[in-house]
Amino acid sequence: MAYTEEQHLQQRRSGNGGVEEFAQEDGYESSSSTESEIDTAQEKSRRPKENAFTQQRLKAINPVLTAKTVIPLLVAIAIIFVPLGAAMWYASDRIEDITIEYSQCENEATYAAWTYIPEKYVDYNFRQNYGEIIQPSFAWRLTNDPSQPFEDERTVCQVQFQLFHPMKGPIYLYYRLHNFYANHRRFVKSFSEDQLNGKPASLDTIKNTVGQNCQPLSEINGTRIYPCGLIANSLFNDTFSSAFRAVNGTSADKTVPLTDEGIAWATDSNRFQKTRYNYTEIVPPPNWYKKFPNGYNATNVPDISTWPQFQNWMRPAALATFNKLALRNDTATLEAGQYQIDIGLHFPVLPYNGKKYIYITQRSVIGGKNDFLGISWIVAGGICFVLGLTLLVINFVKPRKTGDVNLLSWNQEKTKRDEQSAAAAAAGYGDGSSTGFEK
Repeated sequence: MAYTEEQHLQQRRSGNGGVEEFAQEDGYESSSSTESEIDTAQEKSRRPKENAFTQQRLKAINPVLTAKTVIPLLVAIAIIFVPLGAAMWYASDRIEDITIEYSQCENEATYAAWTYIPEKYVDYNFRQNYGEIIQPSFAWRLTNDPSQPFEDERTVCQVQFQLFHPMKGPIYLYYRLHNFYANHRRFVKSFSEDQLNGKPASLDTIKNTVGQNCQPLSEINGTRIYPCGLIANSLFNDTFSSAFRAVNGTSADKTVPLTDEGIAWATDSNRFQKTRYNYTEIVPPPNWYKKFPNGYNATNVPDISTWPQFQNWMRPAALATFNKLALRNDTATLEAGQYQIDIGLHFPVLPYNGKKYIYITQRSVIGGKNDFLGISWIVAGGICFVLGLTLLVINFVKPRKTGDVNLLSWNQEKTKRDEQSAAAAAAGYGDGSSTGFEK
């Protein structure tokens, strides 16, 4: 049928009714496409799911803290913490250890003869107190290691220490660094996790990965450094002889062998894998040039999966003074006598006013020597006891009714109104006025 433009506009203005009429006249069904779309479309809602967690309806306990509950709780915490802290402190204090700083060995020791190590470089903790008359002796001497290809790397510091009684195993030898800030952000992030995992990471990956990359030591003349980064480049490389050798009349059968097996974490075996680089694709870090003077070849590329000293070093310490396990013996006992250990001096610390030590120690039921752990528990328990005692005194001197909802301001106002109403009612009964129950 003919349909003028004016009629068309009029039908549009009339809404759905006009559209239905138009459709009926033309022989079409009277349902609009707009209504169909609205009916079929599912409305999206940002409302959280209907459960106790998302709707924040989880059950909760809100205890009313009163003197009767708080004081016993504080005292109970003190009763638990103080004995446990004392036990931990006692276990830590029973650990025997010897600490010897050898930073100045190259300057103060001599090649000619053994000299006593100054007391300021030595610290020890033994279970037996020998007093000031009998003191264990500590001595050092310099010697050369002709097997080192570089002359400035041949200096060896020989250290002797004396024991008056057996030092039971397990025995651990740590090296300690002081004033070495391995927690610096630029240092901590300067390594390639892909390289440590054995992957042949590209130069772009180790250089430009956001957040963790090897800058500023990722490549030399376009060739990738392996292992790259500041952490690997600064690897601690002083060496230690593989035994506490019995000397000066001490029976040779008292020599205690040491091993580096088990000095790294067991989980490191999953992280550190043998590299899949070809030796022609990589070069050693700059500070390793004396270890690899001619670079890498087909046989000398380091296998970091079997290098526990490297694995330990790649875990940066949180503080500027830290220990790293170097050698251990889990079964032997250091008998009374004189012992010697040789230290190859390769890691410089004096240029940055640092210090390095050897630390010989044992293990207790709570691990290594750590007085802070036990002391912190004792202090926490003591604080709880003092607070409990203080609250007890205050509660006796000036008791206060707590946790009573009747003391809330709005409840007090209601109570006052009720009392006034009761008083008014009582007054009404007394003067014979109407009570509202009369007929």
